[in-house]
Amino acid sequence: MRCAALLRGVNVGGHNKIAMADLRRILTDLGCADVITHLQSGNAVFSSESGIDALAADIAGALAAQVGLTCAVMVRTSAELAGIVSGHPLGREPDNPSRYFVAFLAGAPDAAAAAALTELDLSPERAWVVNREAYLLCPNGAADTQLTNTFVEKRLGVAATARNWNTVTKLAALTAG
Repeated sequence: MRCAALLRGVNVGGHNKIAMADLRRILTDLGCADVITHLQSGNAVFSSESGIDALAADIAGALAAQVGLTCAVMVRTSAELAGIVSGHPLGREPDNPSRYFVAFLAGAPDAAAAAALTELDLSPERAWVVNREAYLLCPNGAADTQLTNTFVEKRLGVAATARNWNTVTKLAALTAG
């Protein structure tokens, strides 16, 4: 099956640095095939026969052991990414895809916490939590948002890593074929 791995907080502001060549090597050493990376922010697409929960743990462990990088790793299958794209809560394509984000969560959040974040009035910003993703509309951009990774993680109680809509749709396309 085709999958995407999303690493939290790598190559941001000179912290948690990893070369994409090292990430590709680590994934290949773990038995992943047809590995490609997208951008420098810890996105990798590959084929694997392993379950996604085991993959996330194996990737995180290998990153720590081989390059000393400690970070949360979220893995989604091609089918999951297709569902994330087709089922997003806007119901239409975002006006500005660079200001619409998906925060991939390490696990399903508590239902009450998810409902509270979805109902929170942060106008003009908006958040929706669906399964293991939080969709974030940030009309003023990522630099000027209350909906930071840290904010989402504290509200939901699970690790998160966000990607803008352009990256999400690209990863979905790369995993599809």
